[in-house]
Amino acid sequence: MRYSERELLSLSRQPAEKAAEILMRLPKKGSVLKKRLVKLVVNFLFYFRTDEAEPIGALLLEHCRIAKEEMNVFSISFIEEPDRKYCFECDSEEQCQEWVEALRRASYEFMRRSLIFYRNEIQKMTGKDPLEQYGISEEARFQLGTHKQ
Repeated sequence: MRYSERELLSLSRQPAEKAAEILMRLPKKGSVLKKRLVKLVVNFLFYFRTDEAEPIGALLLEHCRIAKEEMNVFSISFIEEPDRKYCFECDSEEQCQEWVEALRRASYEFMRRSLIFYRNEIQKMTGKDPLEQYGISEEARFQLGTHKQ
């Protein structure tokens, strides 16, 4: 997927589902924990220097693994490069758990599965497909067996 710098900058300025200043370590060799403003917007995790308005980086939260490493530490690694871990240290175990849950819910695939689940539940209760009124009930992306994005 390609994004222009301008598009990402614009997205980074949107209201965040979750944001906080936490410690972050990049997957580079010799990288140390640094305080960063971390902001979750849709399925992007932006990170900023605490005194700057523009992000210094962004992670697209697709095809990734979010793991709780320690009581107040979680990591993000990507399926293509599982050894490259971005580590985050929170102020508390509770804050860490909140971040892990929010990040896991942020992916397109999670949202797609949720839509399919609730669609099926509504159909069981009402006997009608709730997507039919929008003319999208037959689209492949709303079917359980497909993995189209």
